[in-house]
Amino acid sequence: MTLYYSLVFCLLVFEMAVFMGLIIPLPFTVKRKLFAFISESPIVAKLQYGLKITFIFILILFIDSVNRVYRVQLELASFKEGGPMGAAALGTDRMEVQARKFYSQRNMYLCGFTLFLSLILNRTYTMILEVLRLEDRVKLLEGDKRAGGKDSARLAQAGDVGEIGRLKQELEAKDRDIETLKKQCEGLTAEYHKLGDQVSAGNKDVAPKKDL
Repeated sequence: MTLYYSLVFCLLVFEMAVFMGLIIPLPFTVKRKLFAFISESPIVAKLQYGLKITFIFILILFIDSVNRVYRVQLELASFKEGGPMGAAALGTDRMEVQARKFYSQRNMYLCGFTLFLSLILNRTYTMILEVLRLEDRVKLLEGDKRAGGKDSARLAQAGDVGEIGRLKQELEAKDRDIETLKKQCEGLTAEYHKLGDQVSAGNKDVAPKKDL
């Protein structure tokens, strides 16, 4: 197995582990804190962004593997349609062609299952998030003390994985830009007042000379 298909296999194992972690039954408070952390963690947001780019490359590998499987099937069909000479050639190269067919199908299934499981993970996360929101709302209406609070507010604002963390980073960047603009404005204002004082002092010095 080549390096990139080994990485795809590692990603598939990682997705399986994440899926098992999502479906493990946990207490309501623990699961709410966990999903609130996931929804606002900047590390998770960066990981999600990197995985999106990775899945694009996996999709390209999947298309390439499907194309290879199709070409191997055409090659086998051409051997079978070649008559006795084709059958003899097929008998000679049978192991090589079958090996290529096996590797192509393996790569196709590997990339396909990885992409399919990524969609399942996204949907599973969304469904669990909705269930937690509804459960928190029910507990709040029932007067349960465990409902409400900061975790519930963060959970209610959570959309995709890492969305709140990404928005917080954008707000922090805008705050830094605003602070920079304020400092620049203060510097320009101070310089303006300084120049104004210099001009006023120069006018006062010129005025007595005109009177003389």
